[in-house]
Amino acid sequence: MSLVGTQVKEFTAQAFQNGKFLTVTQEDFKGKWSVVCFYPADFTFVCPTELEDLQNEYETLKSLGCEVYSVSTDTHFVHKAWHDHSDAIKKIEYIMIGDPSHTISRNFDVLIEADGQADRGTFIIDPDGVIQSVEINAGNIGRDASILVNKIKAAQYVRNNPGEVCPAKWKEGAATLKPSLDLVGKI
Repeated sequence: MSLVGTQVKEFTAQAFQNGKFLTVTQEDFKGKWSVVCFYPADFTFVCPTELEDLQNEYETLKSLGCEVYSVSTDTHFVHKAWHDHSDAIKKIEYIMIGDPSHTISRNFDVLIEADGQADRGTFIIDPDGVIQSVEINAGNIGRDASILVNKIKAAQYVRNNPGEVCPAKWKEGAATLKPSLDLVGKI
């Protein structure tokens, strides 16, 4: 069953951000747009390239009113150690959530039970705490964070313009569609 259109389930977790530990719950996703980016594990290979790439888009995402959260089944202590020892991860300013209980990974249906690790899952959550987009990649396929910027802009546009939809490859300022009987068979 798809999680699109569902409310984020309840959780409480410890996280690391900018040299501090903090508590994060599902309530932190409300009142703003959120990107939740699951990855398998700290101190691995593809993961730091993805998280650094996400950091490279962080200012743009923040300018769109969007907060970023990365999540792995490691603890917040491991996130700090990785942050202290990796040149790529040292750059990260967004919140890194630890999920050693696997609660969040199960809630988002990305837990690989046999491995105790999360799939590469990316979720866009609207200000009401409702999941609007889900992308799951195999562990050996890294993601491109620049695509998130366009997805957030599209999600924000359709939220603010009921009755309109964004076609494939839509970019901010481009034409949208207004589904109607007159459009059937004409696209």
